[in-house]
Amino acid sequence: MSIKSSEILADTVSPENVDSLVERAKAALQRGQLAEAEQICADALRVNPDHRDALYLLAAIQRYARRPLDGLATIDRLIEIDAGFGRAHQERGHALRALGRGDEALAAYQAAVTYNAGLLASWRMLVELHSAAGRNEAAEFARMQCAYLESLPPELQSVVSLIHEHRIAKAENLCRAFLQKNNRHIEGMRLLADIGVKFNSYEDAEFLLETCMVLEPDNTNAHFDYVNLLHKRQKYGVALEQAKALRSKAPDKPQFELLYANQSLAIGEFDEALSIYREHAKRMPDNPTLHLSIGHALKTVGNQPEAIEAYTQAYRVKPDFGDAYWSLANLKTYKFDDAQIAAMREREAAPTTQLVDRYHLCFALGKALEDHGHFGESFAYYERGNRLKREEVGYDWRRITAEIDRQIEHCTSSLFADKAGSGHPVKDPIFILGLPRAGSTLLEQILASHSQVEGTLELPNILSLAHRLSGRLRVDEEPEYPANLGELTREELAEFGEAFIRDTMIHRKEGTPFFIDKMPNNFRHIGLIHLILPNAKIIDARRGAMGCCFAGFKQLFAEGQEFTYGLEEVGHYYSDYIRLMDHWGKVLPGKILRVRYEDVVADLETQVRRLLDHCELPFEEACLNFHETERAVRTASSEQVRQPIFKSGLDQWENYSSYLDPLRTVLGPELVSR
Repeated sequence: MSIKSSEILADTVSPENVDSLVERAKAALQRGQLAEAEQICADALRVNPDHRDALYLLAAIQRYARRPLDGLATIDRLIEIDAGFGRAHQERGHALRALGRGDEALAAYQAAVTYNAGLLASWRMLVELHSAAGRNEAAEFARMQCAYLESLPPELQSVVSLIHEHRIAKAENLCRAFLQKNNRHIEGMRLLADIGVKFNSYEDAEFLLETCMVLEPDNTNAHFDYVNLLHKRQKYGVALEQAKALRSKAPDKPQFELLYANQSLAIGEFDEALSIYREHAKRMPDNPTLHLSIGHALKTVGNQPEAIEAYTQAYRVKPDFGDAYWSLANLKTYKFDDAQIAAMREREAAPTTQLVDRYHLCFALGKALEDHGHFGESFAYYERGNRLKREEVGYDWRRITAEIDRQIEHCTSSLFADKAGSGHPVKDPIFILGLPRAGSTLLEQILASHSQVEGTLELPNILSLAHRLSGRLRVDEEPEYPANLGELTREELAEFGEAFIRDTMIHRKEGTPFFIDKMPNNFRHIGLIHLILPNAKIIDARRGAMGCCFAGFKQLFAEGQEFTYGLEEVGHYYSDYIRLMDHWGKVLPGKILRVRYEDVVADLETQVRRLLDHCELPFEEACLNFHETERAVRTASSEQVRQPIFKSGLDQWENYSSYLDPLRTVLGPELVSR
């Protein structure tokens, strides 16, 4: 193909068919026709200048053509577009190495395996570069990663890489196809379990890992994954037992000791966890994650001064450790000084800063600059952090809208009339639900200050049951739930309710008659809750649309709230939430108490009495003095609920009003005015 004919072809190619040009360029490269391959990539980029695979291939071609500087410029452009693309960092390492810039190449290879641990070429280069510099421990770690990847069949090597590139559906298909032919392959089952976790198919993942442990009882990798999965499912008691068993298999491995500490922390054994964290921090003082864990434990129990010191030490030993800065910001009461802000700006802008650190730094800078009244700069960092996080998680608001549509279609008045009298009749649970940052932690703290009520956690049990009822094996399959609710027998509904009470018992340490589940996303499953626990109390923690949505937008959640990473996305979610709550009000009249955050701030006692009346509890003065209640609080509002009610947070969004038109457009005038 001549250059002229290729250019004519590019002029007729639609953006949707750029992939075909990239495939032709790959074929030309394989034939050794570098000039033709480069021209086809150029044609593809003329149609779509940001095409990831075309840029990646062009950079590789330029390096093969012994023009590493051109390749470096191309790959740096690609990293600007997709900072988390591990192969791009690997290619950057190759170009830098060709230029003799060894230290920079090492940093690029390290970034590559941070984003994609399945890149064997990068691990091999890290072995070589660390060994040459005499860094024996780092070289040995990289050598172990090489050995692991080399031990995998080619199909599973591809699965590892696809998982880290967030191409989960393709990874699942490839892994399942491999296991159909090799159904007892331990690493194949571990990888499929990892994929299941990413799809929230926790029960399937748990079964796979349990099978691994039966087939290979001494496989510590599968055992380690199993403990982490139990922790994710909040089966903390079992997780602690399994962590003890794993520790006994290899008592000298720090990662197993720390895994045990994590489980101790989860069940409230704070002294035990802190003791282990601190012991290992003495042995490994330059491990920033250990200092971070210490800070989190201290924050949970309300020891803010020592938590601040631990977080500060975490970024002292790793100056670009974004999570340490964000953890300080997430205290909500901590204020950064000018020197810290300057340091964060510098680290966030540095090309060597990893994606995960970069977006943590962005959110921390947003909060720091907000506290200093620099709202324009603050919003720019909030927006950048959200964009980076949104690109990483790949959230699509349409999926939630479709889920809400199914709830409204199938959870009807006739369904609840037909199932009247079903379920487990206990009155123990109090569900506080709604959207995050809407005041649910405040309501929990108020109720948990009552002598008959215990606050627990954001429990996953209802979400897990909904997923199990969905019967979904793959992400693209239509779920059976909630359409199948009408098919459930009275016995099944009662069993589900009994299982909820039984499985959540581990979180109830005070022996009180009532306990709180404050998982906010449970609002999507109120119909299911009513069917299995008809006497449970349900409280809708409501906040005005603009304040609630912007509060979510500026919060970096650990997981589970992907809808917050964009103004339009959070606006769609809030609209769907209102639409579904209106539906529940029609089909379950009187079932749900709505408590507005603004009303609690304006008149605490009236709203406290409303809460207690709804829960059929006598009034207690301690509920008004909720900030004096000593208990572990694990959410972002942990420090705020340890203070009396304050009004300063109500209208913070108005400082950013001029930037929020995308949110207003999605919400519409009716919701904006609420």
